[in-house]
Amino acid sequence: MFEAFQIGPFIIWTRLVFLLIGIWLSAEFFFRLAQSANLSLQHFREHALHYAAAFVLGGRIIAVVSEYRVYMKDILRIFILWDGGFSYLGGVIGIGFLLYFSTKNQRSTFLQWLDALLPAACLGLVFYWLGSFASGSHYGEPTDSFLGVTYDAMNVRYAVPIHPVQLYYAIFYFLLTFLLLVIRKRARRVGAETLFGIFLATVGTFFLENFRGDFGIPVFAMKIDFVILLMLFISLGIFAVIELKLSNRMLILCEALLGLFYGGYLFIRPWLHFATFELRFSQFLSILALLATIVYVVVHRRRYPHL
Repeated sequence: MFEAFQIGPFIIWTRLVFLLIGIWLSAEFFFRLAQSANLSLQHFREHALHYAAAFVLGGRIIAVVSEYRVYMKDILRIFILWDGGFSYLGGVIGIGFLLYFSTKNQRSTFLQWLDALLPAACLGLVFYWLGSFASGSHYGEPTDSFLGVTYDAMNVRYAVPIHPVQLYYAIFYFLLTFLLLVIRKRARRVGAETLFGIFLATVGTFFLENFRGDFGIPVFAMKIDFVILLMLFISLGIFAVIELKLSNRMLILCEALLGLFYGGYLFIRPWLHFATFELRFSQFLSILALLATIVYVVVHRRRYPHL
């Protein structure tokens, strides 16, 4: 375990070093990809502080949510930004939200920016997971495999060999980065990198999370829940495509019918007695991200057939 090293009187946290390297390289990579796609970086120069704040805020919010047990015991700790609680992926999500609103008044669309943001985010996640491996965070479950590693740390609850799941993730995102570059060269339509990237990231997350041994937020779901989720995103996609052809009265009627149907399901769900299975919260979010991405890419391609 290489949680920290000392240079003179200073203690340098390895996880922080990897995180900063990941931020620097992914930012450079993102700007190069954006320039190669003829996307203007002017608004990044004009609103650099806004993007930095969105990155820090998004990373902090996701970190607090994922470690809510720790922060519920000491609420004021949420405001102590230097306690090490930060999610790189949350920071990317924060930038994505800001990009979504920033691109509404631009000629380029949000999906074009996502095609540049996703490969850069994957590269940054490689270093984030390497830092997690060095610090012993997001550790794996016990294993008898020769790949097992042993931590001597207070934050790891196992004293036996465990899966180096952080290295699994680092290798996965390293390969995904290069695969997305290949897709980028061969893609004929906007959204190819985003669609394939989110799909593969969902599959990877769903598989690799099974090797996690640290505490996580459990989600108990039924098979019918995913059917309803799929129906929800399909109906939202159809609604987004036809909304320009509907009158205001029909729009209100459609929205009311959708709200009644899905709201009614949420109301009766506690009384449904189907077999449930447990997911980690990250697995559940990856499924939501995949469904939302499919709908968004399909709707975008119908609205912008020339892209």
